[in-house]
Amino acid sequence: MKPQARPLFSRAASRSSRRLQRESLWLLAFGCMCAVALALCGKTPTAFADPTPASSALIANSADAGTELDTESENDAGPFGEARDPISNTAAPAAPSNVMARLAHGLAAEPDGKPVPEIDRPPGALPDDHGPSSVIFPVQEITLRFNHARHVKELGLTCTTCHEKAKTSHLADDSLLPPATRCDACHATDHRDLSQVKTDASDPVGQCAFCHLGYSSSDGNRVRQVRVPKPNLRFDHALHSSRNIGCAQCHGEVENLELATRDQLPRMRACLNCHQAPSAAAGKARSDCRTCHLTEPSGMLQVSFNAGALSPPTWLHDSSHGPDWLDRHKLIAGNDSRFCGNCHSEKYCADCHDGRVRPRNVHPNDFISMHPVAARENQQKCTSCHREQSFCLTCHQRSGVTMSGPFSNAADRGRFHPPKSEWTDGPRTPRHHAWEAERNISACVSCHVERDCAICHATAAAGGRGTGIAPAGGGRGTDPHPLGFQSRCASALRQNARPCLVCHLPTDPNLQNCR
Repeated sequence: MKPQARPLFSRAASRSSRRLQRESLWLLAFGCMCAVALALCGKTPTAFADPTPASSALIANSADAGTELDTESENDAGPFGEARDPISNTAAPAAPSNVMARLAHGLAAEPDGKPVPEIDRPPGALPDDHGPSSVIFPVQEITLRFNHARHVKELGLTCTTCHEKAKTSHLADDSLLPPATRCDACHATDHRDLSQVKTDASDPVGQCAFCHLGYSSSDGNRVRQVRVPKPNLRFDHALHSSRNIGCAQCHGEVENLELATRDQLPRMRACLNCHQAPSAAAGKARSDCRTCHLTEPSGMLQVSFNAGALSPPTWLHDSSHGPDWLDRHKLIAGNDSRFCGNCHSEKYCADCHDGRVRPRNVHPNDFISMHPVAARENQQKCTSCHREQSFCLTCHQRSGVTMSGPFSNAADRGRFHPPKSEWTDGPRTPRHHAWEAERNISACVSCHVERDCAICHATAAAGGRGTGIAPAGGGRGTDPHPLGFQSRCASALRQNARPCLVCHLPTDPNLQNCR
């Protein structure tokens, strides 16, 4: 059976379909070539940094700038290159040149980071003092652009226009930063809902990047955090304001500066102008340290904080706790012990002065070779910290410089006393041990026991080497008595017989002559 022939119209439709497919492929190839040519010759689109992942350091805006979040993302096209409203995502027009010029201001206290004139710094500030104490006022991180000079001098605002809480604040912990809504009236923004901040895309000064450093359009509704740690002191702004104490008396001439930094925080030297003034001028400003400084439950000043250890400055009674403080502190404490007592208890002092703590930085590094001279010159100074029998003696015994030390290393033993020709042999000189014993017997007994003396000075009958004086018999012992002692030995024996009985037996004929 022959196959049935296909209809004529079916063959025509097939040829038309193949022709259309070929034409489509040619059109597709031509379109690809045009796209490649445009990519090579056309303008490159504006590039934006990749958005930071949600798991990064970003956090949502909070009630004020102090709780905003940190991000390091930057807009490669600049803060106003292709800025968009964070809610509507509409593009903003390019910023005018005068707005772009203002972006260079408000980043530091002075334009281009120049030093702040001393006249504009807070009262009491010293040149190159690097700001107030970092323990009292911990380091801050200000991630805002703000020009105080423009707002005060050009726009006519006052300090309390933004910092209105300064008149009512009673605690140093209170945040006096203005709320974000304070900026809305002039900057065409809406911070009433910090999770949905609204901006005017047509106003460059109302864009997030105008004030928030490091902001990128890809960050949406998140900005870098402003970190202003709480100060470690007591302060009542309302009380000072009620006494007609102006802002500049503590913070300096902020209206002459652009960005206010830690350097404009108060200095204690300026506080003392009132708090240490004569009673008639000081009024109710007390000079007690506890007026401003935090205290422990014991009443002592708190000196240990997360930011570091608090110590007095040099200008305050020359009491800076520097490298030479160990030598100088006795002068300061002697002049005013109550000043030291603000931070230190008597136990703190006694722990060192009774020898229990023994700080290792009291003596120089080579004091082991120098201490014999220092001990002989001023033994009382040594004994104020060291106990002779428990500290000095044990070390001397280990080193083999005492009679009771180990004799196994006799060949290598050191010698504490002068040579034998001067120390024990005659004639007696000021370097003879007899003179030393008469001058300061307590120095001798710090190392020696009574037995050490009796070995040479006791009679043979009492266990010594013998005095060499008849009728006790001969020997190598040495008579410790001075010349003419026999004529007055009776009074010495009646006064205290014990020293006599160390070297003599009760039946010793020499004692019989003294009865």
